[in-house]
Amino acid sequence: MIHLRSSTRRRPLFTRTHSDGPQACTDTLVLATCLWFVATGNGSFWRALLDGRAGTAPDTWGLVAAVAVTLTALHFAFMAPLANRWTVRPWLSLLIVVAAFSDYYMDRFTVYLDPSMMRNVLRTNVAEARELFAWAMLPHLLWHAVLPLWLLWRVQPIRRPWLTSLPRRLGAWLLVLLLGAAALWSVFQDAAATMRNHKEMRWLITPGNVVWSVAMVLGQDSAQATRPRTVVGADAARTAPALAKGRKPMRVVLVVGETARAANWGLNGYARQTTPQLAAMPDVLAFTKASSCGTNTEVSVPCMFSPWGRRQYDEARIRGSQSLLHVLHRAGVQVFWRDNQSGCKGVCEGLPNETLGPSTSKQLCQGEHCLDEALLLGLDAILDRQPAGDQLLVLHQLGNHGPAYDKRYPEAFRRFTPVCETSDLRLCSQEQIVNAYDNALLYTDHVLAQTIGRLRQAEARYDTALIYLSDHGESLGERGLYLHGVPQAIAPDVQTQVPMVLWLSEGLARQGHIDLACLRQRAAQAASHDNLFHSVLGLMSVGTSLYEPTLDVFAGCRR
Repeated sequence: MIHLRSSTRRRPLFTRTHSDGPQACTDTLVLATCLWFVATGNGSFWRALLDGRAGTAPDTWGLVAAVAVTLTALHFAFMAPLANRWTVRPWLSLLIVVAAFSDYYMDRFTVYLDPSMMRNVLRTNVAEARELFAWAMLPHLLWHAVLPLWLLWRVQPIRRPWLTSLPRRLGAWLLVLLLGAAALWSVFQDAAATMRNHKEMRWLITPGNVVWSVAMVLGQDSAQATRPRTVVGADAARTAPALAKGRKPMRVVLVVGETARAANWGLNGYARQTTPQLAAMPDVLAFTKASSCGTNTEVSVPCMFSPWGRRQYDEARIRGSQSLLHVLHRAGVQVFWRDNQSGCKGVCEGLPNETLGPSTSKQLCQGEHCLDEALLLGLDAILDRQPAGDQLLVLHQLGNHGPAYDKRYPEAFRRFTPVCETSDLRLCSQEQIVNAYDNALLYTDHVLAQTIGRLRQAEARYDTALIYLSDHGESLGERGLYLHGVPQAIAPDVQTQVPMVLWLSEGLARQGHIDLACLRQRAAQAASHDNLFHSVLGLMSVGTSLYEPTLDVFAGCRR
């Protein structure tokens, strides 16, 4: 007898057919993706590892094989636990895209994606990020992102009950980790020596470098967000010179430069005169041996405004504490931050500040960026807001922010030609890159000269001064390096040696009993971001237990 099944039996909403494509278990997809990353997405790491090794030597091939297995196992270890049949393809897709972009920028600009660089990336505004996109990225993304994504989404994850699949998955994880450990053990002495001598290489391993760095940054920011900044300089108060009767109020303008390097600074002896207007002012002092605290804005700006600087560098303490501006404000000095970049990095938190934008000036603000002369709009009104008190005004420049150096100056300052007119610097000759960069320095020279001119005009009302200090330098193709952000320990001098300029009005020098001839001699000695905190306190007569006279560039030159 033939029994017919009831037609009322429920059928699955979706059924698998041959057209659904190939199937694979979750861990197979993860392992295949890890192998893809190691084989195609870590060019910068492999070049660093193989630097100086004979490519045909058996030992080299053994090292490559062992390290490849180890990296595959390490990536598998953090990727597999987050993957199941629902999350595996979105999770791997995200990592594929991250790895594709990361590998492109590391290869193009030789950058290291450590936590400080990733903090810089996460704080980059849309306008800056857009300048980093170039048509040359498309072939790279087609190969490193589009192709693997297409293959990944053709494969259907096999569905298994979790009670059945869990033992199998745990066994697979253990096997992969054991293979990775065995591979590492086989070359441990060689690999450990290499990584110990070149610790920065770990920040070239993609996408692990990005995942780890982002996790570190978000963890630190989350912890910091739950507690207020530590008060520094609670005992800050004005000292005798500031309390003298009949003196003029002080107006000090501190210009925080962006990506200006000392090697191309005319006042520092560069073959080209990139600072002609400042050079024509005999009372301008150039500190020709100044160094930065970091190689990117996110490190350098908080560091230079902290009491500890590079000599006692502690990122968590610096980011979690108040800055020089808070100390001055507590002592009764007016402070104001005016920004033409990506913010004050917490330095001006809770204090008066302003960010320039398209509405600031139709003439000086084209698109999403303003030329730095916009920082001087309404300057007299800012200086006169509270005529009776002393004031520190900080101007944060866009400066020489790369890679679009040609967009940092108006046409009138296009003096060195031909210039690089693309964000993909490798498509330009080094001459074109340097020409565009130097034109931007010419414009910074002009902005600083204009600022000093405004301060001279205000001398009838105030004692005035200008301090200029760049946050970090820049690589322009030397040794295959572009932009900045190389870890401080291995950074080339062009990324850490920066311009530093000082101008004092006669009235301020007289009021502060400062010997300008002595100060000129001091300018020929070594200086750094570490001097800024203590020198500004000394210049503006603010006393606190944090003040260190040995770091005050004015201290040894007072009569």
